Amino acid sequence: MPKKSGDVHTVPNPDGSGWVNKQNGETVSKHRTKEAAVDKGADIAKSQQGEHAIHKKNGQIGEKNSYGNDPHPPKDKR
Repeated sequence: MPKKSGDVHTVPNPDGSGWVNKQNGETVSKHRTKEAAVDKGADIAKSQQGEHAIHKKNGQIGEKNSYGNDPHPPKDKR
């Protein structure tokens, strides 16, 4: 697996069934279920202190998590 090489994207497998995690356009892991792919993608992003984008079946980003130095942290509205 490459060192800190960009965001991790959990996406439907374009080559068949299941889900995959991609970094810089390359598949870094394959999974039967979305849940397993999300767990592995989060582990990869945490270990590299990066971003993890979780896509929906239609390809749109449904959720995004940051596990490091977030360049755009949420603003506290208290």
